[in-house]
Amino acid sequence: MTNLWTNRVVLVVEDEPINFLYLFELLSESGLILINAKSGEEAIEICQTNNKIELVLMDIQLPGISGYEATKKIKTIKKDLPIIAQTAYSQSEEKEKAIKASCDGYISKPIDTDELYAIFNKYLNK
Repeated sequence: MTNLWTNRVVLVVEDEPINFLYLFELLSESGLILINAKSGEEAIEICQTNNKIELVLMDIQLPGISGYEATKKIKTIKKDLPIIAQTAYSQSEEKEKAIKASCDGYISKPIDTDELYAIFNKYLNK
């Protein structure tokens, strides 16, 4: 899967360095430019100042405000920016919370490569 999305920018909101590193390695040959925000507040700030972001992978359990709250605030700034919730909790109520918070999709950790690539294909190949 080499250079599928060359120079496309994805914001990864993830406070655990090992989880960001996993995604970075997983996507190392995709051509994507990954930006890491370590909190919901940082994600909001980046979305306010960086117009190149085309997709957000939003961890739900974050220090400070939750990923759900960050999503709601980002959607008031950029309503068309796709935001995909990512969490280790795979219960159906978490998926419902993600939809209520205006997330465009949901992916469970550990992240399945095929599922992640399907999300990128859906939102980055429009």
